[in-house]
Amino acid sequence: MKQTLIWIGALVVGAVLGLLGINWLDEVMNFVATVYTRLFQLLAVPTIMLAVISTFATFGSKGSGRIFGRTLVYTLLTTFAAAIVGAVLYVIIAPSNLQSIPELQEEAASTIPQQGEAAGFSYLSHLVSIIPNNIVRPILEGNVLSLLLLAFVVGIGLSKLPDSENKSVVVKGLLGLQELLFLLIRWLIWTLPLGIVAFSAQLLAQVSAGVISDSIGKYVLVILGGNVIQFFVVLPLFLLARGLNPVHVLGRMMPAVLMALFTKSSAATLPVTMETAEQRLGIRQNVARFVLPICTTINMNGCAAFILVTSLFVMQNGGTPITLGIILLWILISVFSAVGNAGVPMGCYFLTLSLMSGIGAPISILGVILPIYTIIDMVETAENVWSDSCVAAMVDHTIEGN
Repeated sequence: MKQTLIWIGALVVGAVLGLLGINWLDEVMNFVATVYTRLFQLLAVPTIMLAVISTFATFGSKGSGRIFGRTLVYTLLTTFAAAIVGAVLYVIIAPSNLQSIPELQEEAASTIPQQGEAAGFSYLSHLVSIIPNNIVRPILEGNVLSLLLLAFVVGIGLSKLPDSENKSVVVKGLLGLQELLFLLIRWLIWTLPLGIVAFSAQLLAQVSAGVISDSIGKYVLVILGGNVIQFFVVLPLFLLARGLNPVHVLGRMMPAVLMALFTKSSAATLPVTMETAEQRLGIRQNVARFVLPICTTINMNGCAAFILVTSLFVMQNGGTPITLGIILLWILISVFSAVGNAGVPMGCYFLTLSLMSGIGAPISILGVILPIYTIIDMVETAENVWSDSCVAAMVDHTIEGN
């Protein structure tokens, strides 16, 4: 409770500093926020690798397979729910077209990344890039899916090795490195109020500078409204269905959710999410360190809703009738695209751009969305980490009950 109050206080202080509009202060806050983001990204890669490998090696591939199955089921259920909520809101709110303001579209088109950039981000090429061609490159690039693939292989290999002194040495070494890593994470979390001040100041400076536009208010309402409903209604209902108290779970996981809100990266938040899940929520170590790295990669509730709503909005502006069949088709596309989404900055945005380019939709609309994507990305990431926490809590509760 004390830590949460300190973080909220840091949030308020940062908001005040951001609203002052002092250039040199904004630059200092941007510098501090960038440093904290890079430090958490630095810890995220070894956290993912060591968590998965050590879990497989010590818990065994058979037990891990059962946990993975539960994780995948809960991930798909929550992601489909997020997409369906977005679809329902889109039909109810019915955002209007932007074709009445072509000059806005022309201006926005100049801000869109080039077609080649979108082609380089095609879904097929992304799937191919998951298969590493050397062991060092995924680590250097921070390719989360490739790292998970390598970690699965190494961890399963260790679990299948016969008990021996060599195997014991390797496993103890991995566990020792993991303990050291979590010590560094705890140190970083201890200094995090300074980072929260910077993140909050950075956000408020952007808002006061006019980053948010009201020209597509209904579209934004659908996106953010869907995230709010998923966050406060749908995910708590999943927890209640498994016999868990959503207020208790959210209260315990709040540090990770707040961290995700400001870093806009589930992967960068992963060290905090794991530490919070184990120490505050009481999720068993072998579950938290196996489920959360996987969820960080495939459990993208906010991304699925963004892909669906944005695709419908862009297609509608291109003259495509939004029928029930179109909505159902794009619910499927958005869910499975989100599950395979790359762990890169603005990954959902570029994936949507690639999908729309592939069907010839007017991608200039995405230029209108770009200025407000920072805010959307923040809310989506917080929702993703909250969903990760819910999945981990449900898996832990389910495994414990069996």
